[in-house]
Amino acid sequence: MVRSINDVRLRSGDDAVSVHWFESTVVNTTTGEPLYHNSCITHHRLTADNVVAVAQSGRGRWKMENENTNVLKTKGYHLEHNVGHGKQYLSAFLLSLNLLALLFHTVLEWSNAKYALLRHVLARRQTFSHDIQALMRYLVFDSWDHLMDFMI
Repeated sequence: MVRSINDVRLRSGDDAVSVHWFESTVVNTTTGEPLYHNSCITHHRLTADNVVAVAQSGRGRWKMENENTNVLKTKGYHLEHNVGHGKQYLSAFLLSLNLLALLFHTVLEWSNAKYALLRHVLARRQTFSHDIQALMRYLVFDSWDHLMDFMI
């Protein structure tokens, strides 16, 4: 249920940016109990015809962002919310490295059967990473395949 649709100016003055705001609540149809409540601003012009679709899209986007951040935060990538460590671009650079690591691990899981098997057996990403670190600290492997064979 969308409660209101408003055009809102972000500050006073003739040159202020105007945004569109709405508030939505999802309720249990049987009990009437509120299950979810949020408000949102957007640059998209809102009408009674499109506000539900915009709200669903925004909620879906938020869910994807939140789940991806949760993976990077809890699955061995050590990503934390950051308000700007470093003088200029360090936090963005470190985030980029984390995203690249996640991308490479995902591609490896899709394309390398041995890696996929090990990731299935060692379900926690942290366990898998720690095992690789320990092995590479004490042993020398000729190749990635040699390491994967040894671990299997």
